[in-house]
Amino acid sequence: MAVEVRSVVAGERVAEAVRRTPSTNPAQLSDVVGTVGSAGPEVFVRAAEAARAAQPAWAATPAPQRGQVIANVGRLMTANKERLAALVTREIGKPLAEALGEVQEIIDTCDFFIGEGRRLYGQTVPSEMPDKQLFTFRRPVGTVAVITAGNFPVAVPSWYIVPALLCGNTVVWKPAEYCAVVSDAFYEIFAHSGVPAGVLNVVYADGPDTFSGLEQALQSGLINKVGFTGSSEVGSRIGELCGRHVQTPCLELGGKNPMVITEDADLDLAVEGALFSGFGTAGQRCTSLGTVIVHESVHDEFVLRFTRAVEDAAMGDPTADVLFGPLLDEKFAAGFEKSLGWIAGHHRVIGATGRVSAENPRRGFVGDPAAGLFYHPVIVDGVRPDDELFLNETFGPVVGITTYSTLDEAIALGNKSGYGLSSSIYTTDPNKAFRFASGISAGMVSVNNSTSGAEAHLPFGGNGKSGNGSRQSGVWVLDQFTRWQSMNWDYSGKLQRAQMDTETVAADLTYQLP
Repeated sequence: MAVEVRSVVAGERVAEAVRRTPSTNPAQLSDVVGTVGSAGPEVFVRAAEAARAAQPAWAATPAPQRGQVIANVGRLMTANKERLAALVTREIGKPLAEALGEVQEIIDTCDFFIGEGRRLYGQTVPSEMPDKQLFTFRRPVGTVAVITAGNFPVAVPSWYIVPALLCGNTVVWKPAEYCAVVSDAFYEIFAHSGVPAGVLNVVYADGPDTFSGLEQALQSGLINKVGFTGSSEVGSRIGELCGRHVQTPCLELGGKNPMVITEDADLDLAVEGALFSGFGTAGQRCTSLGTVIVHESVHDEFVLRFTRAVEDAAMGDPTADVLFGPLLDEKFAAGFEKSLGWIAGHHRVIGATGRVSAENPRRGFVGDPAAGLFYHPVIVDGVRPDDELFLNETFGPVVGITTYSTLDEAIALGNKSGYGLSSSIYTTDPNKAFRFASGISAGMVSVNNSTSGAEAHLPFGGNGKSGNGSRQSGVWVLDQFTRWQSMNWDYSGKLQRAQMDTETVAADLTYQLP
C-alpha cells in the first residue's frame, strides 16, 4: 500500500498541501511508491521559524551529547541498511548494490562525526602583550536550509545534515519530490535517534515554491546558511539570492568531468573506470564521466575495448545484478533526450540511442524494458571542443570521446567546459599524474581511478560552474557550519592597546662580523 508523505515542522506533520502527486518506481512505472503532499512557500517559512526557535537549546546541548545523537543515527542506519537501500532502489531505480553503498556512506559519515563532537577544537594563541590570552572558538552558524537532489537521496543529505546538527545548527531540509518516500524514511531514522522536535524539519515542495519560501525566510532573517546540491543553473540563482543577504552558500553543482587516458595507460583498467563512471547510476551523478580525452596513439584500441565493455554490460531491473537501471524520473528522461539531440553529423555514434523497447532492443536486457524509463548507453566518438555535447552536462548514459597529442592540450580540453568538479587520469607515469593534477581546475582528481567515488573523510566539491569552492565531508565541512569567534582576555588590570602599547626588543641591526 502506497504511503502519503507530508512535510514535518517542529515534529508535527503538516496537514495542508497545495497538491498531491504520486511518486512512482522508474523501473516499474505502474508501481506507485507513495503520494507526496507538496507544501507552499509559507510552510518553508514556518519550518524556518521552528528551526530558529529550537536552535538555542540545541546549541546549548554539549557537543559530545550531540555526537551521541549522531552515533544513534549511525546505529539505526546500520540496523535499517537493507530496508532503506531497498526503498532507494524502488523509488529512484538505483541498482541495489549501489543503494547499499549509499546507505553505508551515511554510516561512515556518522562514524566520522561522532568523534568531532569531542574535537570541535579552537586554539589558544599567544598575545603580543603580557597578562593577556587569545582564544578562538567554533560557533554554530544558526539555522541551515538544505536543498538536495534525488540521485543520491540519502547519502548527499547526510553530508549536510550530520555535520550541521553536530555543530549545533538546526535544519530545514527540502529533498527532491521524486524521492520523497525514501527522504521521509531518512527523516524518521533521525527523529528516532534523539533529534529533538524542530531541530530537523522537512519540507516537500516544488522548485518555485521552495525558492519563494527561501527568499521569504532569508528576508525575515530566519536562515543563516544555505546548502544546495543540484544543477548549476539553479545554484547560480541561489548564490545570487544569498549574496543579497551577505551570505555565502555551500553549492555542490553539476559537472562535465574529463578522463584523460595517456599513451602509457593500462587500457583495461581505464576501460573499467570509464564504464563505471560513465554509465553507473545511468550517468546520473554529478561526478559521472563526461568526456574521455584519449591520446591519439591509443584512441582506436581504447574505443574498441570500451565498446566491447559497454556492449557486454548488464542493464535493466535494478533489483538484479546490473551496472545501471532506469533514469530517475520522467523529467530527467526528457532532459536526456534533449542531450541526445546534440549529436551532430560529424560524430560517430557507437551503439543504439534512445529508449530501450521492443522496436529498439538492447541485447541481454534484464527484465521488461517497457515497464520503466530505460535508455541505451551511448558512446559518441569524435566530439569537438565547441560541441554542445562537449561543453554541457548530459545527466544520462552518454560518454563523449576526443583525442589529444600533448598533455598540455589534454589539460586545456579538460578545463574547456568551465565545470570543475571531478577529473581522472590514467597513466603509469607519476610526472604526468602530478602535471595533470596541478593544471586541471577540478576540485577532485583521481589517478588510475574513475571520476566517481567519494569517501566520507575527504573533501568533496568543485569550482567554476561546479560550485563556489565550498567543500563537504571530513573536517573541511566544519567551516561551512561553524563561524570562527576570536576572544582576547586581558587580566593585566589596565588597558593594553594592540600595536600601540606593544613592547619592542632592542637590537643592533647594524652589527657586522669582524
